[in-house]
Amino acid sequence: MIPKPLHFRFIFNSPLLLLFLFCSLQVTKAQDDDVVRVSTNLVVLNVTVTNNDGDYVKGLKLKDFKIFEDGKEVTPSTIASFSFQESPYAAVVLLDSSGSMESRFSLARSAAIRFLDGLRDEDVAAVYRFDSKVERVQQFSGGRDLAPMAYTIRAKGMTTLNDAIVEASNVLATRTEARKAIVVLSDGMDTSSKASSKKAVESALSIGASIYAVDMSALETPGVANRQSAASLKEFAEKTGGRFVATPGGPALRDAFTGIAQELGQQYTISYRPENQTRDGKWRTLEVRVAREDASVRTRKGYRLGKN
Repeated sequence: MIPKPLHFRFIFNSPLLLLFLFCSLQVTKAQDDDVVRVSTNLVVLNVTVTNNDGDYVKGLKLKDFKIFEDGKEVTPSTIASFSFQESPYAAVVLLDSSGSMESRFSLARSAAIRFLDGLRDEDVAAVYRFDSKVERVQQFSGGRDLAPMAYTIRAKGMTTLNDAIVEASNVLATRTEARKAIVVLSDGMDTSSKASSKKAVESALSIGASIYAVDMSALETPGVANRQSAASLKEFAEKTGGRFVATPGGPALRDAFTGIAQELGQQYTISYRPENQTRDGKWRTLEVRVAREDASVRTRKGYRLGKN
């Protein structure tokens, strides 16, 4: 059994002690698989590992993982923490209420209810809608029901998907849960955002949030527009280590939301201190490998260390 992460409580009654701890706090437990350090400039990876049958792989040790940054293996001495636990998560559900979703909004709303129904006691979720603007429907809570406001929404206006993801990232940045997720139900066609898709992805990556995207356009007859929307949503999911759901209807939708809720609670979390601490704003690619032939790994594709 992998030990649960340690929790610490400090009483700051000395300015000197406060300054010291603020600058450098490091606590190390002497087991291979329970290393706990607190520092700055850490890259945090939430890693999903599944086998060929799609089942979650549990019981892996730190030594079973290899992390590569820009193709170079991260040295074990830079690993700051490793854990696997059924952690609480905070999620933001984004409902596309733009005009293009008019015939599908009721299904999207039902899907949101399905997701909320899968919350555990310790999990929380907020719900936002987006069309020509981004608007909160309900704040973070463990409630299983949508707020009454959700039933008065009418699909209209343009689509600000990128802006909605940026807003979701901003509100999730205030949460303390170990896992963070953005669940998007949309036809994927952004038509009116101020933010670019690049900005949307990087805002999610900056707070360690994975994007789970359900392509509502898959209900329509396949076409060029649908392929473009699917590609956009798929890119959000792949770059942030989330999941893209191409078939939103019926049992597939139900199973997808059950799987998302399960996945968020069963991930490995690994953090490390990059050897290259240059704040140049350049994109750094990430890859995680597991020493098992039947294992598939999903996590964020990279990060940027912001400029000073």
